[in-house]
This record gives sequence, C-alpha cells and structure tokens, in this order.
Amino acid sequence: MKRLWFFFIILNISGMAQAQTILSLSDCRNLALENNKQLQIGRENIKKASEENKAAFTQYLPDISLTGAYFYNQKKISLLDGDKYLPVGTVMPDGSFGFTPEQINNSWTLINGSPAPLDANGNPFNPAANPDKILWKEHAIIPKKNFELDIHNVFAGTVSLVQPVFMGGKISAYNQITRYAEDLAKTMNQTGIREVILQVDQAYWQTVSLVGKQTLSQNYVSMLRQMDHDVQAMITEGIATRAEGLSVRVKLNEAEMTLLQVEDGAQLSRMLLAQLCGLPLDGKIVLADEKAEFASIAELPSNGGVEEAFANRSELKSLDIAAKIYKKKEALVVADMLPTVALAGNYMVMNPNSYNGFQNKFAGSWNVGVMVNVPVFHWGEKQHKLKAAQAETRIKQLEMDEAKEKIELQVNQSVFKLKEAQKKLIAAGKNRESADENLRYANLGFKEGVIPSLNVMEAQTAWFKAESELIDAKIAVMLGQAELEKALGTKN
Repeated sequence: MKRLWFFFIILNISGMAQAQTILSLSDCRNLALENNKQLQIGRENIKKASEENKAAFTQYLPDISLTGAYFYNQKKISLLDGDKYLPVGTVMPDGSFGFTPEQINNSWTLINGSPAPLDANGNPFNPAANPDKILWKEHAIIPKKNFELDIHNVFAGTVSLVQPVFMGGKISAYNQITRYAEDLAKTMNQTGIREVILQVDQAYWQTVSLVGKQTLSQNYVSMLRQMDHDVQAMITEGIATRAEGLSVRVKLNEAEMTLLQVEDGAQLSRMLLAQLCGLPLDGKIVLADEKAEFASIAELPSNGGVEEAFANRSELKSLDIAAKIYKKKEALVVADMLPTVALAGNYMVMNPNSYNGFQNKFAGSWNVGVMVNVPVFHWGEKQHKLKAAQAETRIKQLEMDEAKEKIELQVNQSVFKLKEAQKKLIAAGKNRESADENLRYANLGFKEGVIPSLNVMEAQTAWFKAESELIDAKIAVMLGQAELEKALGTKN
C-alpha cells in the first residue's frame, strides 16, 4: 500500500509539473522516508542481517561437499629399474625358503663332516650370510614393463559429509549474535527514521514560517505603499511636509528589502524540503499548513516523560542489543577453549585405482570417522581474548548508562523549551491583539486628520513586529512538539 501510495504521489507530481502540488506534513514525511538514501541503506542492512542469521542456522546442519580432480602426468611410474631375476628354490620341511645342491652350480666340500658350498673362487661360504655368492641354476624373470603403472590420466572424486556434534557452544552463540544483529539493524533504522522525520518537520515548519512572513511582509509593503500614496497626496495639498513623505519612503524601502529577503529565504526553504522529500528542487509545492491556524497548546508528559523515553528510544535498544552481542562474543571466546567433536564420512572414487591390483578404471570406497580437537596450550591467548571481550561488554554497558543520562537531560530540555514556547505563544497572541487595535485606531485617526503619519507608521511597525513574533511563536511551539516527540521516542 505504501508503494502504491507513493506511485500515485509521483504520478500526480509528474502529471502536474507546471501546477502546484499541495503537500501535508504527513505527505512530506512519507516521501522523505521513501526516498532517503540512508534509510534505504538501513533497509538493505536489515535484509543483510536477516540473511546472515539464516546462514548461521545452517551451521547446525551437515556440511556436504563434492570435489573432483583430473591430472595429466608426463611419465608412467615403474616399480623396477629393469628386468629382475629371482632364483628358484625349495620350501623346506620347516616352511622356510632354501635350496638343495641340485638347484645350484656351486661346488661343495665337507667342513667338519658337514657340506658347505664353494664360491666362484673356491672358498667356502655361508649361504645365509652371503646369498649373492650362490650360483643358481634356475631363475624366475620379473619383466620391468609388467611393473609400469599408467598414470598419464588420473581422475579422482570425493563426496564428504561433516556433521558438527559439539563445538563448545560456538554455533549457538553465533546464531544468537546474528539474531541480535538483525534486531540491531532494525533499531538503528528506526533511529534513522526518527531523525529524518525531525529534519522534515523542521524544514516543513520553517517553510511555513517563512511563507507566513512573506505574506505578512507583502501586506506590510501594501500598507506602506498606500501610506506613501496618501502622504504624497497630502503633500500636494499642503497638509503634510516633504520630510514626512521621505520618512514613509525610507520605511517602504526597508519593507521591500525585507520582503525580498523573506521571499529568497522561503524559496531556499522550499528547495530544502523538496530535497528531503526526494522531489525536484524547482518543483512548485504548496504546504497544507501555510494558511492554517496550526499552533495549539500540547499536553506535556506526566512525570517528565523520562521513563517513557527509556522505554521508547531506539538508541537505548540498540545499545542494549550491542551489549548482548558482546556478551555472546565472550561465549565464542570460551568455545575456543573447549574441545570440538564432529562426525565425518567420505566416499572417494579414483581412476586408476589400487583396490584390486592396479587397474585403469573407476573404483571407489567409503569411510566414516570421528574428529576431535582439544586445545592444550596457546600461551594464554584465549584468556587474553576473553578479558578483551569482557571489557567490550562493560564498555557497552557504560555507554548505555551515559546515553540514559543524556536522554534524561534531552527530555527535560525539550519539555522546558516547549513550555517556554507555549508561554511565548500566549503572550504573542495578546500582543498581536493589542497591535491590531492600536493600528485600527491609528488608521481611523489618520483618516480624520488627528494623528500624524509618523504615529501611523509606528503603529504599522508595531503591528508587523507583533504578527512576526506570533508566527515565530507558533512555529516554536510546533518545533518544540516535534523535538519533544523525538526525545520521548514517540515520533514514528
């Protein structure tokens, strides 16, 4: 509905580019909230924090990953440097490997009645200690090419699953931190909304004030021009002096200069309001309260409104949430001191594979296990980090106490300022009534010729001043109400 309303507002503005657009204070607020870039950033921060919170929840779930790899190798692997020859022996009755005299070419001799083989030089030797001196009659050949492994093209793939079982409370703390971060983004955006609303209110009532003074200055100039016309006629008739005419002209010039300044100020104020609302600076806008009797005596909060401000101010909520976040960061540091346990499962496939000899085809296997990590000694690093986190928590608590003191002062100042503005409004209203009556009598006396023009100009000046002060008093009341609403946290 807000977007639909905003669409119709923009359509109305674009369709009436040359016409005047009447905007109420509520319209200006809504346009500013829709177009303000900082608030748009705030809304995106809320979305960001929300997605991070959802991402944090996934840490409870198993992590499944798929990995694949391919390698091309220039050379094959050979387990032998050349063809190998193995002697053919005999399995002895005791199960050991040995030989008989018929299986070797060595000559034999008797030493202490026992047969012993002779080497190529005719010296007896121990075949167990010097098997290289045995001259075998028969050998089994092991070809080098049969022990070459083709690894030119290697493929590998793994599916892994890791399920956290105990992380020392780290996952839970991280989830709570991201949840607090989302709440913090919302409260900070609420603070930004109230700041923008106050800026719009100040620009709106400032524009209303200057438009009112512009109308007042125009009426004042019209009065002086009529007075100048009347005095010039009286000079022609010889009833008034030229000095009186010059006095009226000086006053008229001053009033016209004041009118020019007020017109420029009103134009600049409209441009500022248009910029806050996201409207074209050269657009012609008219404010709904330009002609209205908008000032009223607002009801002041009971008990000073301090407790209400403590309950409503988003700044305090932000600091409270920040303190909770830092408290959870302490839990993260503590979690780093505790053991962690996780379950792991993998399925790996390879080509070539060695599961059944060496084969150039795909084959796989799976495994499961438990991973445990126990911190033992880190030179006091974790304790220092914990103390630092605890200090950050205390800092946020102290900042909250300080913020409460400032908010209490701000509320009291706003209440006092509004009371003073209300008193000035009552006094300005009475002063305006007296100035109106004084001007009426002066005009009647001037027409009857019993009051000189100088007295009439004094009455006109007093009337102009009284009207201007009344406008200022009305605007002060409206601004005081806006500031008090922000101080109490009720401006939304």
